[in-house]
Amino acid sequence: MTNLLETERLIIRSWIPESDAEQAFVIYNDPEVTHFLGSRVTSVESQRLRLINENGNGSWAIVEKETTTIVGTILLEQLPDKDGLLTQDYEVGWHLRRASWGKGYATEAGRAMLNYGFSVLSLPVIYAVVKPGHHASIRVTERLSMKPIGRTNKYYGIELLLFKLDAPEEWRVSREQGVGGAGGDEGE
Repeated sequence: MTNLLETERLIIRSWIPESDAEQAFVIYNDPEVTHFLGSRVTSVESQRLRLINENGNGSWAIVEKETTTIVGTILLEQLPDKDGLLTQDYEVGWHLRRASWGKGYATEAGRAMLNYGFSVLSLPVIYAVVKPGHHASIRVTERLSMKPIGRTNKYYGIELLLFKLDAPEEWRVSREQGVGGAGGDEGE
């Protein structure tokens, strides 16, 4: 198990398909969770295979420190265009189990991933895409200080709301001067 980041309440780590599949299945078999995602996983075994395929590709488990329960997924990955080909644009995204909604976990994990994307990966900008009508995720983008850009059909082959956040000035300056990125408190 590889921990990528820690915040005040959360651990963001690699998926462990053999031991995480059942908890991930609780998330991705819930019709209320997958309503805006488009597809549900139908078995623990199919979830395990999905975790194997996605591991190392910009998808991490969000684990509640206090209980060690997986509360969701956090993404930092390249956005696919309408044909499924990867673009140079990166997105931050989140999927949380229903029992963890309303606790601020998406914002906390999202902030940690944005900091990671800017300070470690030196990304100049990070986007979020949200299906219209997904008010909870829109509120998360607002809490992350992401700027609404409008509607787009550029990604995933569907109409989405596009949000963006530029790298903070101190990270852009450090990158331009060839200095390592500035650190950040993931739990802010």
